[in-house]
Amino acid sequence: METLTHSQAVDIAARVRAGQLSPREVVDACLARIAATDPGIGAFQLVDAEGARRAADALSRRPDLSGLALAGVPVAVKDNLDVAGLPTRYGSAATADAPADRDDELVARLRAAGAIVVGKTRMPELAIWGFTESRAFGGTRNPRDPSRNAGGSTGGGAAAVAAGMVPLALGSDGGGSLRIPAANCGVVGLKPGRAVTALASSHWYGCTAFGPITATVADAALALDVLAGAHRWRDVTPSGEPLRVAVSLRSPSPIGRPDAGARAAVELAATLLAPVVRADPPYPMTLINSWVRHWLAGVALDAEQLGLDESRLEPRTRAVIARGRRLRRHGRPDPAESAAWRRKARDWFAGVDVLVTPVVARPAPLAGWGTDTGYLRAYLNAARGIPYTQAWNLAGLPALSLPLGGTPDRPGAVQLVSTDETTLLRAAARLEQAAD
Repeated sequence: METLTHSQAVDIAARVRAGQLSPREVVDACLARIAATDPGIGAFQLVDAEGARRAADALSRRPDLSGLALAGVPVAVKDNLDVAGLPTRYGSAATADAPADRDDELVARLRAAGAIVVGKTRMPELAIWGFTESRAFGGTRNPRDPSRNAGGSTGGGAAAVAAGMVPLALGSDGGGSLRIPAANCGVVGLKPGRAVTALASSHWYGCTAFGPITATVADAALALDVLAGAHRWRDVTPSGEPLRVAVSLRSPSPIGRPDAGARAAVELAATLLAPVVRADPPYPMTLINSWVRHWLAGVALDAEQLGLDESRLEPRTRAVIARGRRLRRHGRPDPAESAAWRRKARDWFAGVDVLVTPVVARPAPLAGWGTDTGYLRAYLNAARGIPYTQAWNLAGLPALSLPLGGTPDRPGAVQLVSTDETTLLRAAARLEQAAD
């Protein structure tokens, strides 16, 4: 069971397609692993054991089982995406607990490809923060260092994959929410480019993308293929062609500085991908403030659209919404802000295939730190600790967090950025292979 639950999605699907494993065997092993492991981690908000077993039995009867890309692969879904029959709570007591009528389009695509949803994962309220703590549903610990939070906002998904509970988690990334917890937990987090996966063009004024967290680049490529309906990436191979690789430690935030661990991971990547050039992206001085305006206004818009009982929101969430509403009243964010940066970023990449930077500047907060932390303290923690990811949400470019180096209790990680998913995934596969 241990070997099976730590298997890659690619391998599980191949064995199910070949009849070497049944979907029910896979799901039972997954559920047993969750029951044994999750009480000390808190990755899942809700486990749908009976629903998963019913889905596995139904999958076994599908006549197309032998051709399904994700045949029998257990998947965990972040709790801001609808799963039919389960409530979507957005990490908040202010939302209704009524079950969703239908699957989100991305969930439906995973199921159509043979994946089996085993539950919903924890997130901070409204996916606002880079740590996963909520008053309503609790926090998520890092399986690699349980004294620390997993990061966020897809912290539950990253912890579930890192602990071998599932090989694939589906989440969202509006400013680093896939890449940050993936880096903390030592797994792969992939933010696709703008509008590559369904629904990604509108949330948080275009900053949010939906994508996978997995244990390997091959699994991330396969999952992206299914989510995008593209059939372009599932057979990704390490790039054998020369790559123009730029390496940068410069932080877009004036108060965010990489610590020794973050720098060491980037330097290791530079060695493994040599030759590289040292070149900093042309981050505008206003870049972080621009993203913050998109974030605040986006959360305020979420609050309006979700019909929340705002009296039940956490105080720091109410502070975010109040600031966002003031921005919206004054016509912010201005679309010209992000458009100018998108043009500048793409022009810079004309001379570079792949950029390598840190993902996080320092370790995640201690477990429990975010339970009652106020708005200002939480915001400053993000500005100092996780300043490298938001630029690429604004630019709409694909970015990936890859585990590299580090120590047993603090995984190292680097962020790779490119203008297209094919180049990004091939470069990531090359670096993953070189580090193996």
